[in-house]
Amino acid sequence: MTTPNPTTKPVRALGLCSGGLDSMLSALVLRRQGIHVEWISFETPFFSADKARQAAAQTGIPLHVEEITDDYLTMLKAPPAGFGKNMNPCMDCHTLMFRKAGLFMQAQGFDFLFSGEVLGQRPMSQTASSLRYVEKHSGFDGKILRPLSARRLPETPMERQGIVDRERLLDLYGRSRKPQMALAAEFGITSYPTPAGGCLLTDPGFSRRLKELMDHGDALTANALHLLQHGRHMRLASGAKLIIGRNEQENERIVQYYDPPHDALVKVRNHPGPNVLVPGGGPPPVLLLAAAICAGYTKAPKEAPVAVQVETAGGKQTLTVLPITPQESKRFLIL
Repeated sequence: MTTPNPTTKPVRALGLCSGGLDSMLSALVLRRQGIHVEWISFETPFFSADKARQAAAQTGIPLHVEEITDDYLTMLKAPPAGFGKNMNPCMDCHTLMFRKAGLFMQAQGFDFLFSGEVLGQRPMSQTASSLRYVEKHSGFDGKILRPLSARRLPETPMERQGIVDRERLLDLYGRSRKPQMALAAEFGITSYPTPAGGCLLTDPGFSRRLKELMDHGDALTANALHLLQHGRHMRLASGAKLIIGRNEQENERIVQYYDPPHDALVKVRNHPGPNVLVPGGGPPPVLLLAAAICAGYTKAPKEAPVAVQVETAGGKQTLTVLPITPQESKRFLIL
């Protein structure tokens, strides 16, 4: 590597950060070379930047966070590389993130992008061909460095130009975490999350609910996507959807994502029980059925009429219904 000229502008690199150990190590490997590193992380209803915030706090590396739900949903409807085992479009997800990061890189004057990906660590998204797919389709070919596996990958323009010392990059490969753990100890990193998890699109139950939502043609609003994590979900014969809280925490979440101008909120008046949300509301027969199902999940007598409050954009009304038991309403469940 050529000796840096002290009068030249410092090299600045922007990393994509998940908050995991590999993200931290990739940044610290570059920072050890005297490169100024910062991170960018992205948020949607499917994943957050909370772990990235924790990593930034631990390492002192500046973090930028962007919300990309609209662009993500456009990609999710028809990912060119398809889905993984569930509703996870990993290759096109990574492509979108690198594209967004690349635009930020250009706007803020960074020299290149980097990530903590390790060749061979994940059988679908971290093969040589998949890493190449992401780089090629991101729009920033030749501007992406993977410091942890760089010496197993083709030399990048940054290495050829001498702004990154290839000999001080790593040659990690495979799924073993021992080299990363040893390097973490070397850097004094004692706290880091496990590598699994983080994206709801890899969860089978969440994926089934999302696919049902998309197949049914429901609007993919942020509220609708957040609600996929909470409650029992039912689809009535009319096409209306119900979301039923299973505990106090889920009842609170349902109210949090309740949109009063559009939705209906249903609750039994005189007995403890669930909040029931009807996204988009519905005509009187739908609200009556929702009220009866709601009443069935309380301890109200099943043979006697129950007063149920229904709140819509038009105000609050009380409906008197006979409860429908959970066993009877089971046929509406989205499994």
